[in-house]
Amino acid sequence: MTDTTLQRAALTLAVISSFVTPVMASAVNLALPDLARQFALDAVMLSWVQTSYLLATAVCVVPAGRLGDILGRKRVFVWGMAGFGLASLAACLAPSVLVLLAARVAQGVGSAMVFATGMAILSEVFPPGQRGRALGINVAAVYVGLSLGPLLGGLATHYLTWRSVFALVVPPSALAVWVALYKLKAEWAEAKGEHFDLIGSLIYALALVALIQGLTRMPTWQAAGLVLMGLAFLGLFAWWEGKSPAPVFPVRLLITNRSFAFSSLAALINYAAIYAVTFLLSLYLQQVKGLSPTTAGLILVAQPVMQAVLSPLAGRVSDRAQPRLVASLGMGLTALGLAGLALVEQNTTTAYVIACLVVNGIGFGVFSSPNMNAIMSSVAPRHYGVASGTVAAMRMMGQMVSMGIAASVLAVFVGRVQISPANFPALLASLKVTFLICCLLCVAGIFASLSRGELPKDQER
Repeated sequence: MTDTTLQRAALTLAVISSFVTPVMASAVNLALPDLARQFALDAVMLSWVQTSYLLATAVCVVPAGRLGDILGRKRVFVWGMAGFGLASLAACLAPSVLVLLAARVAQGVGSAMVFATGMAILSEVFPPGQRGRALGINVAAVYVGLSLGPLLGGLATHYLTWRSVFALVVPPSALAVWVALYKLKAEWAEAKGEHFDLIGSLIYALALVALIQGLTRMPTWQAAGLVLMGLAFLGLFAWWEGKSPAPVFPVRLLITNRSFAFSSLAALINYAAIYAVTFLLSLYLQQVKGLSPTTAGLILVAQPVMQAVLSPLAGRVSDRAQPRLVASLGMGLTALGLAGLALVEQNTTTAYVIACLVVNGIGFGVFSSPNMNAIMSSVAPRHYGVASGTVAAMRMMGQMVSMGIAASVLAVFVGRVQISPANFPALLASLKVTFLICCLLCVAGIFASLSRGELPKDQER
């Protein structure tokens, strides 16, 4: 099999998998009201439709990367994609909410296996001089999925039922499995025969469950206790992995590999700064500005569209220039866009909001693929699975931190009441404070991004 054929097959797999998983994640939001009516769900139970998927993905993504290194990345990818498709079908046919939640957990496990191996396979088949371009296309597929997810979810729910939203991803999942089995004629398992650290994986799972549960319940004393418990388990995990002969996550990489450590930190900061923007602006546009959900959605799509357009270009540039410089520029542009959003008022024009979203999208698009290129190029091939899983873990943790910040500020300024014209000033104040915090996070992220140091000329370790 020629290198070009192998690269084409790997890129096709990456694009399909990177498209269907964000489509699923964003489309389900539009189906939740319909789903709640059918199963008579309260708000707490309804939140678990999303939380169960998120938790399962976050808990499994790093262990899945290690399994890929040991058992073969293509094999784990196929298991994950097949499991994701079958779980989506089960969710579509679910006769009860308990079956639906079980299917969502299975979807999360499948997604974790795909996230942890997709980028690792790309990094194997594309040499350093071409890797940034391939990773940029992969990132673009994610943003296209995020852009189309709400539209597809809304149309499917409106004209069919919530069940059709889960059915949307079954055919492309089957196609990805077919491409992997019959077109990707290679396998990669640099850690074949090594031990899988089950105890470390369980400690990691406990740490993530406690942290995510704590961050999503802020600001309460119980939430603070859960976060502290999660941090304690993370400390125990680091200690255990440091003495394990075959760790599920090589903690030494964070200590000895400056580029890997600071690139991972930059990814965490960037996701923490940007993820809550869509949530907060959806409240602002629909509540304060009085726009319809459709109009608000069309405005909010400006950010992911710019991310999708610029990610391949930024990835290509990072093949020729030091990724840290390109990524740091992207982080700076994101900080600029967030600073602009911190100035919004009740009478701010829609054009101004769109302009800020465009700057955010440019910044995130310029940051993301070069940063991934830096992460994947800073480790040896035997750690590609772990590095790929780390990127996904940083994304999940960053998203939770972002939502935790937004929820905490809203609770302080608005309180646990329904949003109405009477508390619009408090809502605006909470938006300003949250966007300012996120802007300052990005400023700190610029220093983390620049601190990673330069990769060698060949970008290999």
